[in-house]
Amino acid sequence: MAKEKLVVVKEANLTNNCPECFNQDLNLTFFQKHTYGRFYHKTTAEVTNRLVCNTCKSNIYPVSWTEDIERMFNYYQKTVVPEPKSSKPTILLYIALLLLLVVVAAVLYLLFGPPIEY
Repeated sequence: MAKEKLVVVKEANLTNNCPECFNQDLNLTFFQKHTYGRFYHKTTAEVTNRLVCNTCKSNIYPVSWTEDIERMFNYYQKTVVPEPKSSKPTILLYIALLLLLVVVAAVLYLLFGPPIEY
């Protein structure tokens, strides 16, 4: 089973008022999803975000955003540059392919090996 990990792409401190406690200490974080399997490491194009108040430690969902928070979010969303979408094989894949090649070569050698001279 592949493991998923959210890697921080960009983090910004906002000075907008929190809708919950009205303090000016917000943290906006953008994450990119990476998938790690046995045979590959995959970087997806999926970018997510999270807005947290550092004072009251509450997540602030888009439903309760003010226009100022929305403007700042749109600005920072445009500045996010995620890693390109890619898939990279691991060393385990190369070892498995090499073992498969050796097994196929051995079977072919046993089936069609050198002719036996009598």
